[in-house]
Amino acid sequence: MKELTQENSAVNDSPANQAPENKIGVMPVNKLLFSMAIPMIFSMLVQAGYNIVDSIFVANLSQDALTAVSLAFPLQNIMVSLAIGTGVGVNALLSKSLGEKNQRIVNLAAVNGIFLAFCSALVCMLASRFILRPFFSSQTDITAIVDYGCEYTSICMFFCMPLFGQIIFERLLLSTGKTIYSMITQTTGAVLNIILDSIMIFGAGPIPALGMTGCGMATVISQFCAMLLAIIINFKVNNEIQFSVLRGFRPNWMVIKRIYAVALPSIILTSIVSVMCFGLNKILLLFTESAVTVFGIYQKLQSFVFMPVFGLNSGMVPIIAYNYGAHKPDRIIQTIKISIASAVSIMLIGFTVFHVFPEELLLVFKANEELVQIGIPALKTISYSFLFAGFGIILSSVFQAMEHGLFSMVISLCRQLVILLPSAYLLAQTGNLNNVWYAFPIAEVGAVTMCTIALRKIYKDKIKPLYNTQS
Repeated sequence: MKELTQENSAVNDSPANQAPENKIGVMPVNKLLFSMAIPMIFSMLVQAGYNIVDSIFVANLSQDALTAVSLAFPLQNIMVSLAIGTGVGVNALLSKSLGEKNQRIVNLAAVNGIFLAFCSALVCMLASRFILRPFFSSQTDITAIVDYGCEYTSICMFFCMPLFGQIIFERLLLSTGKTIYSMITQTTGAVLNIILDSIMIFGAGPIPALGMTGCGMATVISQFCAMLLAIIINFKVNNEIQFSVLRGFRPNWMVIKRIYAVALPSIILTSIVSVMCFGLNKILLLFTESAVTVFGIYQKLQSFVFMPVFGLNSGMVPIIAYNYGAHKPDRIIQTIKISIASAVSIMLIGFTVFHVFPEELLLVFKANEELVQIGIPALKTISYSFLFAGFGIILSSVFQAMEHGLFSMVISLCRQLVILLPSAYLLAQTGNLNNVWYAFPIAEVGAVTMCTIALRKIYKDKIKPLYNTQS
C-alpha cells in the first residue's frame, strides 16, 4: 500500500495527469444527484418490470415452474452479488481517484475491474456443473420443481459471462457520471429480454416453444447484447478512462487489494440475501410450498419499490466518493440528506400500494385462492419494513462510497442472519404462518439502529476531518 500511495502522490504532482474538474465536483448537488439518479431509477424500474413479466410468463407454464424460479433466486443473487460487488469496489476507487485527479489509478481501477469481473464469471461457470441438482433437491423432493430449477439455472449460470461483462462496463459509466448511457444499456437488455421471453418460452413462427430452457436462453442473449452495447459506449464516450492501457495488461495487485477492500464487504452484503432466502424458504416449507411461492412473488413485487432506491444509490455513490477524494464535506453531507429524504419518500409510496392493493398485486401472477389467502397478510406485514428500509439502504451505500464497506457488511449480516432468520424461526414455532412475516420489520428496525450508530462514527472519523483539509 505504501508503494501505491507514493505512486499516487507522484502522479498527482504531474501536470500532465491533472484531469479537468468533473461535473460531480462542481454542479449543484440537487441537480447533480437527480440528473445522475433519474436515468438509473428509470432503468431499474424497467428491470423490475422485466422481473414481473418474466415471472408472469413462467406462471403460465405452471405453479411448479414459478416455485422453481423462487427457489433459484439465491443462486442468481450470488452471481449478481459478485458482479455488482466488484463494480461497487471499482466505482468507489475510480470515482475517488477522479476527485484526486489521479489518472493512472483511474485507468488501473477500470482495467483491473474488468479482469476481476471475468474471473468471477469463470468461477460461476465452473460451479454450475456441480451444485445445481443438490441445491434444488435440498429444498424440495418434488421432481418437477427440481427439474425446472436445474433446466433454467444451468443456462443462466454456465453462460453468465455476459452478465458480468454488462455490469462492470455499466459501472465504469456510472463511475464517471455517465448514468444516461448506463440507463440505455440496462433498458435495452431488459426490453429485449421481455420480447425474447414471450417468443422463446411459448414459441413463435419457426421458433419452437422451449419452456424454461427458452426463459434461460432469452436472459443470456439479452445480457450479451447489453454487454456489447456497454463496451461500445465506453470506448466511444468514456473519455475519463484511457482504455489503451488494456494492451499489455497485467494485474496490479495493489489496485486489486483496494478494489476488494470495498468489493468484498459489498459482495458478502448482497450475497447474504441468498443465505436469508434459502433459510427462509426452508422455514416456509414447514407450512406449505405455496408460502415459498408467495415469498417469491413478494421478491418480484418489492423490486418495484427497492429498485428506484438502488437507482438513487447508483447516482449517489460516485458523488460521495468523488467529493470525498476532493475534500468537499459539505457536498457529501448535502448528498446524504437529499438521498435519505428521497429514499424514504419512495418507500412510503411502496408501503401504501402494498397495503391498499395486495390482492390485485397477487392476481397479476394468476394466484389461486390459497396463494391469495397467504399472500395478503404477507404483503401487508412485510411492507411495514419499508418504513425503515430506505434509510438503511442509503447509509449502507454511503459507507461503501467512503471506503468503509465493513460497516455495511456487518449491519447486513446482523439484519439478515442474526435478527431476521432467527426471528422467523421463533415466530414459526407459534404454528401461525402469518406471524413469520413480522421478522422483516423487526430486522429492519435493528438495521436502522446500527446504521445510525455507524453514521455518527463515519462523520466523526471521515467527514469532519475534511473541513480541516479544505484549501
